Amino acid sequence: MLEQLKPSYDLNWINQIGDIPQQQWDALAMPLKTPFLEWEWLHNLETSGSVKAQTGWLPQHLTVWRNRELIAAAPLYVKGHSYGEFVFDHQWADLASRLGVQYYPKLLGMTPFTPAEGYRFLIAPGEDEDELTELMVAAIDRFCASNRISGCNFLYVDPEWRRVMERHGFISWLHHSYIWQNKGFNTFDDYLGVFNANQRRNIKRERKAVTQAGLRLETLTGDEIPKLLFSQMYSFYSDHCDKFGWWGSKYLTKRFFEQLYPEYRHRVLFVAAYNEQNDQHPMGMSFCIAKGDRLYGRYWGCNQEIDFLHFDACYYSPIEWAIAHGIQTFDPGAGGHHKKRRGFPASANHSLHRFYNPRLSQILRSYISQVNEMELQEIDAINEDIPFSRREVPLDVEL
Repeated sequence: MLEQLKPSYDLNWINQIGDIPQQQWDALAMPLKTPFLEWEWLHNLETSGSVKAQTGWLPQHLTVWRNRELIAAAPLYVKGHSYGEFVFDHQWADLASRLGVQYYPKLLGMTPFTPAEGYRFLIAPGEDEDELTELMVAAIDRFCASNRISGCNFLYVDPEWRRVMERHGFISWLHHSYIWQNKGFNTFDDYLGVFNANQRRNIKRERKAVTQAGLRLETLTGDEIPKLLFSQMYSFYSDHCDKFGWWGSKYLTKRFFEQLYPEYRHRVLFVAAYNEQNDQHPMGMSFCIAKGDRLYGRYWGCNQEIDFLHFDACYYSPIEWAIAHGIQTFDPGAGGHHKKRRGFPASANHSLHRFYNPRLSQILRSYISQVNEMELQEIDAINEDIPFSRREVPLDVEL
């Protein structure tokens, strides 16, 4: 659907990212800190069958062109449910139902199944960001109106972009993630030094238990990774989802993991646990993604329960690798029960929302400040409970 806006811009809604030249898309995405808006990652989600209408993620990407050159883009999805988002808006869906408002479908801006901060519109350097943002927001409003979509939501947004979108009438909802920050650490012992004595002993004991169980943890990235490990990672991921009902959904296919090998393994970090009897096939593995000075934990699994292996493979070994490679922040993924005791403070992130039903929109605007204040109190309470030796958790939380 091509829409002529003005002599210099053409706007196009595209339902598969493969229709957009990778070089043009990545010219916008590569400069960003997040790896999860790059063409290869988004394209793999679609071509692997992980993201499609049948899983409730219908691609509907907004693009802006000038003379066949891509100058702005927004990866968007039409959703018929709220699974795989990790921002739990079921209370808004329940409220809409009580008001007699149809909540689904909704339009969503995020990288599917990826609760990692950094979503924003992709805009070419040197372009008028304010003008393009205004055009794209207006196009989204028209799209939602013509397709009877209840609202537009952007999740895990880039903090600077959040301010831009608030000026365009979007409402911020405060949440938290658990983020490790490198406080100038040069060694793993430096990291241990921020904890109180009891927690330092606990972490050392947990790592020692893994070694005493006869396991060797190997950290592999890029060309170091054997091709076979990608399909093995799928098996661990799949079994873990089946065992624990991971948020009720198992979206990623085996093909997704296998397709990471040819063109995306330079961003992949595996922590593989081998036992003494078999140094070819790991008995457990965690999967991370790295870009620049940022590391992101994604998935994990094992075929035998070993005490504390999860903590070492998902937290301690990635932190040790991060320190050695100049990583400044490590987002280990969703959930937080175990993370806060291992040096991952609760850190603010925001989602952005616009409801098109007047009653629902008015309720959102009336109560969101109260909701955000309660979330801020929860963040403070979580961070007061971290077993650091001294209170040095820098928090920059804005409502």
